[in-house]
Amino acid sequence: MARILAIDYGAKRVGLAVTDPLQIIASPLETIHSKDLVSFLKSYTEKEEVAAFVVGMPKKLDNTDTNATQMAKGCVTILRKNFPHISIHLQDERFTSQMAMSAMISGGVKKKDRQNKANIDKVSAAIILQSYLERSSRL
Repeated sequence: MARILAIDYGAKRVGLAVTDPLQIIASPLETIHSKDLVSFLKSYTEKEEVAAFVVGMPKKLDNTDTNATQMAKGCVTILRKNFPHISIHLQDERFTSQMAMSAMISGGVKKKDRQNKANIDKVSAAIILQSYLERSSRL
């Protein structure tokens, strides 16, 4: 089976997470600069089969767009253009940064490593991906 890759898109950094080939477990993959997303994904998809992208969609509590929503939608447009053969799914990303921080604290990650926003971004992407997997298993 092919992997599913999640994207937590930000203006500066992009957190990435990926499933195992059986699409059961989501794991943090990498944090890259936003401008490097397409080249990273092209290189990754040459080595690994990717069945779908899951893009975290920022929303406010009342389900309206945030300042970051347009950037995430722009990411989706770029993905569709560069990877037309890979399906794209959107996943609510509310509270993922806070959940990532809590998970890192619970996991015993040192304070210095928790302060590194790149670590939070890739753990957030893993939470987005795990939420997608749980949601899709109920459908």
